[in-house]
Amino acid sequence: MSNNAQVSSENERLILVDQEDNVLGHASKGEAHDGDGTLHRAFSIFIFNPAGELLQQNRSDQKRMWPMIWSNSCCSHPREGETYEFSTARRLREELALEAERTYLYRFSYQARFSEAGSEHELCSVYVGHVTGAQTVDVNPNEIAEWRWEAPEEIDRMLAEEPDQLTPWFKLEWARIRSDHPESIRPPSH
Repeated sequence: MSNNAQVSSENERLILVDQEDNVLGHASKGEAHDGDGTLHRAFSIFIFNPAGELLQQNRSDQKRMWPMIWSNSCCSHPREGETYEFSTARRLREELALEAERTYLYRFSYQARFSEAGSEHELCSVYVGHVTGAQTVDVNPNEIAEWRWEAPEEIDRMLAEEPDQLTPWFKLEWARIRSDHPESIRPPSH
C-alpha cells in the first residue's frame, strides 16, 4: 500500500481557542504558526505495541519546524469543523496507515519557538493507543522520514542525554506520561 499523499498544507484551517478550549475563531495553519504563534487546538498520539514500546517518528525534512527531529507517534491539528475523535483517526491513517482505539489522557498548553520559522502555540490533547503485533505501519514520507519501536527506558535515556534530538512537545508529554500515566504504556487488560 502506498501512503505518500500530500496530507497537510499551510492553508488548512485550524481552530483558534482560549486556555479552556473555547473556540475563538479560525486561521490558516501558516498564520497560526507565524511569529510567536496563536493558540490553537492540537493533539499528540502515543501508539504502543504489546511489548510496551512506543512508535516514534523522525519528522520529515519537509516540515517547517523541527524537521528531522524525533517525536511521538503522530501529532497534528483538528481542522475547522472536525472533532478530536475524527481528526485523530484521520491523522493516524494519513501518517501511518494505522487504525487504533485512542484513549484521551490530558490536555495542556505550551509555546515553543523554532528559530525564524515560527512557533508552536498549542492547546494539545494527548492520547494513547495500542496495536497488536500483527498490524503493519506504512509511513507517509511527506510527514515521516523514519520510524522505530522504542523501549521506554531508551526514550528516558534520550530525554536525559540527547534532548535536542526530541521535539519540545514530546519531551513535555513523555515526562508527564511517565510520571502521571505509567499504566497507559501497557495494553489494557480485557
